Parts: sequence; C-alpha cells; structure tokens
Amino acid sequence: MDGRNVDRDVGRSLGKNLWMARRCAGYSQEALGTLCGLHRTEIGFVENGERLPRVDTLLKLSGALEVSVEKLLDGIEWIVPGPQVGGSFVVRNPA
Repeated sequence: MDGRNVDRDVGRSLGKNLWMARRCAGYSQEALGTLCGLHRTEIGFVENGERLPRVDTLLKLSGALEVSVEKLLDGIEWIVPGPQVGGSFVVRNPA
C-alpha cells in the first residue's frame, strides 16, 4: 500500500467494474497500461481493490476503455453525513 486509506468495499467494486470494462474492450492489463501511461502493476492494484485511482488516472482509464467514469463507479455512492455522524460509502450491487 502507498499509505492512502482504501475503503475495501469501494476498492473491490471499482476493481470489478474496471476488470469487466477492460475484458469487454479486449485489452490485457499491459495493453491498457500502455494506453494510459500506467504500469501494468498499477492496473492490477486497482483491479484487485488494493488501490483507489486518482481522478486523472480514472479519467485516463475511462477514456482508454471508451466507457464513462460513471460506468467504472457503478454501484458506488457517497452517503452524506448527518449532523452528528460521519459520512460513509455504500456499495450497491448493480441491477
């Protein structure tokens, strides 16, 4: 890990979405990495839920795969915190 906090459920959901989009596009991790200017291992870390990508990386991935960022984030949403409680993420299974 690189020290950033990773919500495991969010990481797994984003990783699954990325894996599915990459496979549908017919790219290997290495080929996608080359298109995005990323190392193959970075693609693997994201797909395995070990790392959450920065916004610029997410945009590179969605552009190379020709899918929307929303598609990669499908099933992930932020729950706004109440007045006394911290917010949290919720991962929903896409229908």
